[in-house]
Amino acid sequence: MFIAGFPAGAWGTNCYLVAPGPGEECVIVDPGHQAAAGVEELVREHRLKPVAVLLTHGHLDHVASVVPVCGARGVPAWIHPEDRYMMADPEKALGRSLGTQLMGELTVGEPDDVRELTDGSVLELAGLQLTVDHAPGHTGGSVTFRTPGAEDLPPVLFSGDLLFAGSIGRTDLPGGDGEAIMRSLARVCLPLDDSTVVLSGHGGQTTIGRERATNPYLRQAAGAAGAPAFPRRGM
Repeated sequence: MFIAGFPAGAWGTNCYLVAPGPGEECVIVDPGHQAAAGVEELVREHRLKPVAVLLTHGHLDHVASVVPVCGARGVPAWIHPEDRYMMADPEKALGRSLGTQLMGELTVGEPDDVRELTDGSVLELAGLQLTVDHAPGHTGGSVTFRTPGAEDLPPVLFSGDLLFAGSIGRTDLPGGDGEAIMRSLARVCLPLDDSTVVLSGHGGQTTIGRERATNPYLRQAAGAAGAPAFPRRGM
């Protein structure tokens, strides 16, 4: 499996392109603020053919480029129905004004083709198999995408803003829920193999094993449901 990524825009949100290999079809995960140029550069460099955009949640820093990216390639965007409204109304999703200057450089709205994600579904896209897990807490419609491991490759979890290296997503914005995110950590992350590589929405990569041993929130989730979660990274 081939994965290329880069931090995009004002919030340094990680955007990933995932394919069986260079020169093949790919999916694009979380094309956020100012991500369109970076996506095009990686598509050209690695001769990739995008077939879909996958969104871990609806916050602006993860979806701001979904309209131009989908429009340029004529591909659908996949999002959980609870977060779908955020694409067209980012200020409502954040509970605050974004300001005229920032809004002037955004293309808000839905792409022409939007498809809704469901918990436990398996997407067969670009020769990949991606399992969707609904993981509310950061937002009501947050999801993760995970790939199975292979003989020479570990499993991969695209965790969005659920789990970071050493931390978790904030829960103080509309739709956030501290108890829910702890339940999501316990249900989605703890059952995974320690070798699972975690590619999150912000910051560097980690593994489930490392986070199980060192992340205070994941350790808390293992011991007690409903423990409070404190804001860290993410919009």
